[in-house]
Amino acid sequence: MTPNKIYFYNTLGRKLEEFKPIKPGEVSIYSCGPTVYSYQHIGNLRSYIFADILKKVLISNGYKVKHAINITDVGHLTSDADEGEDKMEKASTKEGKTAKEIADYYFHVFHEDLKRLNISDPDFWPKASEHIKEQIELIKKLEQKGFTYKTADGIYFDTSKFKDYGKLSGQNLEEIKAGSRIDLRDKKNATDFALWKFSENPGKRQQEWESPWGIGFPGWHLECSAMSMKYLGETIDIHTGGEDHVNIHHTNEIAQSEGATGKKFVNYWLHGAFLTFKGEKISKSKGGLYTLTELEELGYKPMHFRYLVLGTHYRKPLDFSLNSLDAAKNAYERMVNIISDIKDDEKINKKYLSEFQEKINNDLDTPGALAVLWELLRDEKAGGKIQTIAKIREVLGLTIKLNYMLTAETESFKLTMNDVEFTHITKEVNELIEQREQARKNKDWSLSDKLRDKIIKLGYSIEDKADGPRIKKIE
Repeated sequence: MTPNKIYFYNTLGRKLEEFKPIKPGEVSIYSCGPTVYSYQHIGNLRSYIFADILKKVLISNGYKVKHAINITDVGHLTSDADEGEDKMEKASTKEGKTAKEIADYYFHVFHEDLKRLNISDPDFWPKASEHIKEQIELIKKLEQKGFTYKTADGIYFDTSKFKDYGKLSGQNLEEIKAGSRIDLRDKKNATDFALWKFSENPGKRQQEWESPWGIGFPGWHLECSAMSMKYLGETIDIHTGGEDHVNIHHTNEIAQSEGATGKKFVNYWLHGAFLTFKGEKISKSKGGLYTLTELEELGYKPMHFRYLVLGTHYRKPLDFSLNSLDAAKNAYERMVNIISDIKDDEKINKKYLSEFQEKINNDLDTPGALAVLWELLRDEKAGGKIQTIAKIREVLGLTIKLNYMLTAETESFKLTMNDVEFTHITKEVNELIEQREQARKNKDWSLSDKLRDKIIKLGYSIEDKADGPRIKKIE
């Protein structure tokens, strides 16, 4: 299959550009992941829905995608000015658990949220704490090329030595200096950032390592460059993240990566806009902050939130309210009800599928793509609806059940799309499945894993999906 033309708004050039991968038919994507010190709120989750749509669109266009999302479990301080407490250490003290226990727990909750939102797993989930060696090696390269200097509290990157610093944000170094109000302390420039921070009292921190410069831990920006290079190469196709990363985090990634390799770090930078509340960035202090679980407790399904997100272009702010979520819920459920009554032939409606693809390939225009889907549903004369909806559903990540025409096949029935399988299940296995679903609902992960093992021993595999488990007889 030859990939179709796709266009993205590239932050680096601040314009819409046709996507051209480094390797024909292949795409490398790095997405900035969560700092796992607390629950991820719905503002965070919007970023991962955006990255998921990007990945699904590329796959639907015939590309083979290699994707990495990092896990920040060390080095993210409470201030972007390289000051304050490490968020992981702070959460550890607050909750009376080890930093690893904090990281493992909150990553597990985050991962479950992604499953419920029908967000595909990346190929790699690298953790910052497990890639200290790679980060130290990257600092060494920068040191050899003269980009670093030492202060009382760490090793810093000298941004004045990188001539294109600020190219992602459109600001040059002099403009940034002129507008700066930061206390420099031992820093040479306001924009200089920590590559390695020294432990104030070695032995007190839970997460600290030996290095050529002293005992300490890596700066927050460093991990993304080191892990992106390890898993995807020195130059990658696409890097995603929130728009708040443009001026500092991603600008610093570019500086340290290109400073070390002398090569372009990323070809296409895609940034998602904020989820806002009453016109301002969603935050604990402003209100409107919910987790996915809290929304479920209020009677909303994960798909209601996903549908709400799809209704606004990823580069535009989405002002959240329960009223807007109600509207999304009603529209989604109305769509589900309409689709449940559709039974037609196995053909593809080329007209509507082409219109959908044109919209979604134009910088991930999900509102336009949804409009095409609704046009298809309202068109009483259109045929091939089910198979066309199936294609659209996969790209948008909506878990809508479809009425396929079934074909008998020995002891099981397979849907014509081959995306779901129905298998005859014994009463014993069915009871175990129900018990496991209840355990998952109660967040009893230990019991859930034990019940999974029992199901497998009885000859069935089980795969968790956003709309429920998929059971298959092991041949």
